[in-house]
Amino acid sequence: VQLQASGGGLVQPGGSLRLSCAASGRIFNIPALNWHRQAPGKQRELVASVTSSGITNYADSVKGRFTISRDNAKNTVYLQMNSLSPGDTAVYYCNADIRVHAGRPTRNYWGQGTQVTVSS
Repeated sequence: VQLQASGGGLVQPGGSLRLSCAASGRIFNIPALNWHRQAPGKQRELVASVTSSGITNYADSVKGRFTISRDNAKNTVYLQMNSLSPGDTAVYYCNADIRVHAGRPTRNYWGQGTQVTVSS
């Protein structure tokens, strides 16, 4: 199983970016998909999460600006980021609890990270 993230880049303050992360390999289901970020000199933090039934949760710092969504048919999670500020600059990582066989416990997987830089 692999997670492949994409969509990062350089954006001006106030701008928007959309991150994508696709899971591939032998997958039975994905109960939870998450986005984390890590800024230079800071600990990695959970930004947003979405369950297979669509229940979402956000860090206070991104509520009202970021939207997480998923396409279960494509095993893909998205993070729409609006009203970006320099404080959002970080490497963004997707993360998933994946079950590869029915009746088996989930395992936690991480994508490779994608850089988001907010600067004028």
